[in-house]
Amino acid sequence: MKVNFRCPVCGNILNEDGKTYRCENNHCFDKAKQGYVNLLQSQKSSKKRHGDDTLMVKARQDFLEKGYYQNLCDELINAVIKTESDEPVLVDLGCGECWYTAQFYESLVAEGKHPAVFGIDISKQALITGSRRFKDLKLAVASTSDIPLPDESCDIVVCVFAPYSESEVLRVLRSGGVFIKAFPLENHLMGLKSAIYDKPYKNEVSCEICDGFEETDFVKTYNKITLETNEDIINLFKMTPYYYKTGRNDQIKIENLSFLQTETEFGIITYKKV
Repeated sequence: MKVNFRCPVCGNILNEDGKTYRCENNHCFDKAKQGYVNLLQSQKSSKKRHGDDTLMVKARQDFLEKGYYQNLCDELINAVIKTESDEPVLVDLGCGECWYTAQFYESLVAEGKHPAVFGIDISKQALITGSRRFKDLKLAVASTSDIPLPDESCDIVVCVFAPYSESEVLRVLRSGGVFIKAFPLENHLMGLKSAIYDKPYKNEVSCEICDGFEETDFVKTYNKITLETNEDIINLFKMTPYYYKTGRNDQIKIENLSFLQTETEFGIITYKKV
């Protein structure tokens, strides 16, 4: 069954009509020239800018392209390709510039699958980058708390560090579908935090099982990365929330670093919809 976005106004299926998405109630949404569609109902929010800005997107793109988080992506791929469906539908919540999303698509194709891969992010700037990265993804500017996909339409939902709505994940997943969630463990980026703060703190980790799911797998992946240029250090800093929560005096500490070693520690839980 072919899956399309659903209309954020009335909830009906959006069909592609040239460069436009249109539902049976004639609500229309034009594709941007890069290929994504904006389904965010801006009038519901007072914010003029949504999601990551150009600075944060560029920093994350440059950092991830160096492969520092490839071990995390490889573990996520291992979880994704376990799907039994020959035509899996996957949605990446908070997909950003689609560094992970594109690799999910390519890995499923390498397994002989014929996937439909959707990416949802609230940041238009991130999806501009994602659209340029890979043309076979279906991308929409939208909120992860109001996923613009039909009920029980997805085999796999992936969420890497992004906020999400449990009820929405349950709604879009088919029975037996899986929810794969990645999150930082206690000591993730402790080396970076030690370079910034006098008293670095550990991350709080919560692994509660959501109602309607059963946990089927829990993987932890550890690594120590070495950053040997100030550019890479600054990029890592800017792609974290610490950059926006840190005062100028502490920011200067990072701006003067040319070498950094730090831990990366990730947890990946796979839940099955029951």
